[in-house]
Amino acid sequence: HYDHLDYATIRALLPKVKRVVTPLGVGSHLRYWGMKPEIIDERDWNQSVRISDALTVHVLPARHFSGRGIKRDRTLWGSFMFVTPEQKVYYSGDSGYGPHFRAIGEQFGEVDVAIMENGQYDQDWKYIHMLPEETAQASADLNAKAVVPGHNGRFVLAKHAWNDPLIQLAKASQDKNYRLLTPELGEPVRVSDTAQTFRAWWE
Repeated sequence: HYDHLDYATIRALLPKVKRVVTPLGVGSHLRYWGMKPEIIDERDWNQSVRISDALTVHVLPARHFSGRGIKRDRTLWGSFMFVTPEQKVYYSGDSGYGPHFRAIGEQFGEVDVAIMENGQYDQDWKYIHMLPEETAQASADLNAKAVVPGHNGRFVLAKHAWNDPLIQLAKASQDKNYRLLTPELGEPVRVSDTAQTFRAWWE
């Protein structure tokens, strides 16, 4: 979708990007926009790319759909697990809640940080965008040690207030075993620093 694959952004990144791992079909857009084919790795769900001894990228399931304009589902959507010798970082992409989160948690064990979709939801869209309480449960299903909410405070697609995702996820996370990390936009997260805290900047 346009909010995750933007022509101007990709063009600006071209000189800086050395390798791209993406779900099946997305490479056609990247090549058309000028990216060198040899740096693009397209994978199906449950396939991986070993970048080096220090990093393997796994393309994993998500519950969503793809489309640009009137063209629907011509490319695959997905989530990602980035595995290094020291850490595992998960990125959910856009996804409704489903059993794939528990399956991923069982496959990879404890996840150091999960960057989870949390925003632009509606009860009518719950099969493709999680509600905050579902984001909290999905994070627990993943065995996440820490959770960074994303997909909020940027593009406006839904009717909820701009800060509702963070308010609701903070409430839903109170009885969970993970640490909820809520950096301001652009604020760095030190993955290994378990003492790092963030203020409730949305209040």
